[in-house]
Amino acid sequence: MAEEYQDLVDNNTWRIISWPPGANVVTVKWIFRHKFHSDGTLARHKARWVIYGFTQCHGVDYDKTFNPVVKPATIWVILSIAASHRWPIHQLDVKNAFLHGHLHEMV
Repeated sequence: MAEEYQDLVDNNTWRIISWPPGANVVTVKWIFRHKFHSDGTLARHKARWVIYGFTQCHGVDYDKTFNPVVKPATIWVILSIAASHRWPIHQLDVKNAFLHGHLHEMV
């Protein structure tokens, strides 16, 4: 938890401001998981800080959403091309990723 929180602070994920009157404040919670090695032994404990998005109201707290994900078919195509050309393949595990941008809305 301390490591995850420190990553959020180091990345300047938020800034603390006064609570505006009448604002719908979206609350957060910690999610804990165990990560295991391929042989089933415990690798590490994992903690993530997530928001209760269901407390938001469309048109009030947000207008649109965007979730950048890759479809499995896209991954299969890329792997097929790499295999047919005998290109080396590497995996990247991003520990802490954020979309950087300036919001004009109150969050």
